[in-house]
Amino acid sequence: MQGHGQAQPLKPPPPTGLLVFLRVLFVVLSVCSFGLLGWAMMLRLAIVTRKSLDWGLFVATFAAEVLGFVLIGTEPGEEIHTTGGWTGLALLLGLLVPAIAYYLAVDIRHFHAARYAGHAPLHHHPAPPVYGYPQQPYAGSTAQQTPVPPMTPIPQPSTPVPPPQRPAPARIDQVRAELDELSDYLRKHEDDR
Repeated sequence: MQGHGQAQPLKPPPPTGLLVFLRVLFVVLSVCSFGLLGWAMMLRLAIVTRKSLDWGLFVATFAAEVLGFVLIGTEPGEEIHTTGGWTGLALLLGLLVPAIAYYLAVDIRHFHAARYAGHAPLHHHPAPPVYGYPQQPYAGSTAQQTPVPPMTPIPQPSTPVPPPQRPAPARIDQVRAELDELSDYLRKHEDDR
């Protein structure tokens, strides 16, 4: 017997409370340091998602924050007077809002997808016809059957949904119900003879 092999077990995502705590912690660290620790949340995001885009954004954020810190640090005196100082301050504070927004959006989306991987919502996809279940009346059938309206295509979501790793319990219950209905129909049909 040939098959796809044994599926790798999916590691469940951390509890929601821990995820919320980490998000708040990294955002507060970035805001309280006036953007100097903004690279920390981007580093966490790159480690969690393991995407090259997130690693690139981490490097870009780190480089921009170092440049902003250097520009402010070369300012003579205690106050900002030059264009370089203002540019450094703009880099530090200007990167803060987009970095936080990107971090929160991608982190939430990543763990939401991890939590619901393989569990596609049932109302988005029509159930496929069941093998062996009569779709149209056959010759010699005297039983009344209700006409089935033609299936219209339902727009699919823009993000591809991964195929389920194992059958969902709702699908098994649906098949059982259809088999029970079929056996009741056959019994009734035999009793009518």
